[in-house]
Amino acid sequence: MDPSDILLTDQVAIVTGGGQGIGEGIALGFAKFGANVVIADKVAESGERVAKLIRETGREGLAITTDIRELDQVQAMVERTKQELGRVDILVNNAGGTRYAPFLDLGQRGWHRHMQLNFDGLFGPTDAAVRAMLEGGRGGSIINIASIEALRAAPMFSVYAACKAGMVNFTRSLALELAEHGIRVNAIAPDVVMTPHLEEFANSGAGGTSEARDRGIPLQRTGNLDDCAGAAVFLASSMASYITGITLSVDGGTYASSGWTRNKDGVWGLFH
Repeated sequence: MDPSDILLTDQVAIVTGGGQGIGEGIALGFAKFGANVVIADKVAESGERVAKLIRETGREGLAITTDIRELDQVQAMVERTKQELGRVDILVNNAGGTRYAPFLDLGQRGWHRHMQLNFDGLFGPTDAAVRAMLEGGRGGSIINIASIEALRAAPMFSVYAACKAGMVNFTRSLALELAEHGIRVNAIAPDVVMTPHLEEFANSGAGGTSEARDRGIPLQRTGNLDDCAGAAVFLASSMASYITGITLSVDGGTYASSGWTRNKDGVWGLFH
């Protein structure tokens, strides 16, 4: 093992939904560790903004406007990646979304929208990227951005949680199928990471007070983009060459706590 094993020098990564939030953090993290990065985002301005930041690090940054629900757009994005950057080594399936709502308020349209964004959208990028990785013959790394809600119940997010649970099992199953080709498949399950979307949720009152969140998180702080980026860099790198089929919780310990929290005096108890 060598310190350089963590580097992603000259590898080519695709990050879906990389124009903001966790996807942006991962894309910039990859660039800092030497990768050239494609931002596949449906909002052209957001994608180009992040691609510009990547180019400012001295790496190649390419924004390709892509709706992951449209297979022809995804296939064109991967083909352009190969043409302009020569290869595909890493795919991050990050694009997704949800809203805080009771199940009975979603309706069939809301159900389908959640499925399209958070589960159906896995198909196109994964299918196209895996074919490119097989063509390149160098193996590769796929990282699916799930959620801690994939591993626990999530009232008011029931369909989103179900989609992310499906993503976790898809991760495990695909890891076995692709292992013989040297393509590793893993997932990251973040909890409270302060993206603009989550800040909006927290400020609505539904996310609790900052004091309550800090008591509920064993590490006593909310997550940040670098926490997720660090996990993704590790999983994409040679440091994780023997790791496939896992879901790595990036949650400050909330999944482990399972209802145990500190009270205002700092004493641990169940269901404080």
